Amino acid sequence: MNYIENIFICLAAPLLFAVICMKGNGRRITVFLLAGMTMSLLSSYISTFLAAIQGADLVIASLEISPMVEEIMKLLPVFFYLIVFEANEYGMANSVMMTAVGFATFENVCYLTLNGSGNLLHLAIRGFSTGAMHIVCGNIVVIGLLHLWKSDWLRIAGTIALIAVAISYHGIYNILVSQDGIPAVIGYIIPLITFLSSLIVRSSLGETRKL
Repeated sequence: MNYIENIFICLAAPLLFAVICMKGNGRRITVFLLAGMTMSLLSSYISTFLAAIQGADLVIASLEISPMVEEIMKLLPVFFYLIVFEANEYGMANSVMMTAVGFATFENVCYLTLNGSGNLLHLAIRGFSTGAMHIVCGNIVVIGLLHLWKSDWLRIAGTIALIAVAISYHGIYNILVSQDGIPAVIGYIIPLITFLSSLIVRSSLGETRKL
């Protein structure tokens, strides 16, 4: 069943034309949006492969394998941009954000295709919550990298620690939303609260750097 690939082609084609036509900051944003969607597709392949090797079912794969694979894959384009092009703080933060948006968008579209659109309220709640979760995980890494990347002795250890935090956060979200009732509600609410909190933290850090 190749519906995922078909969806990817339909979504990626207009973005590729946009990349060709646009210049400057708009092109970079579109590239990372497309990169996020691509990483989402590749993550599904890798997670399926690892689940098959370990003999894990879909539930175990979504709770234990997918968070690790997705958070690592989601940051690969950003690390490439950071290392090869020596991105500044502003460019790196926006790149992480757009990669997370592209990842969440493709994931939501695939979920919609697989599960149908019968329950609009549930889809809306899941769409906003999943989008916020991916962006929060990106913000976890960004907030840390803005302070750790310039320090050689913290760069590697700090980056690994931040990715581990993002993976744990993602895994907790998956565990909660896979349940019924109150646990699922809590799972959907947590990303929205932490998203607003991360905005406040980033805003405070920005004001601190200005001072």
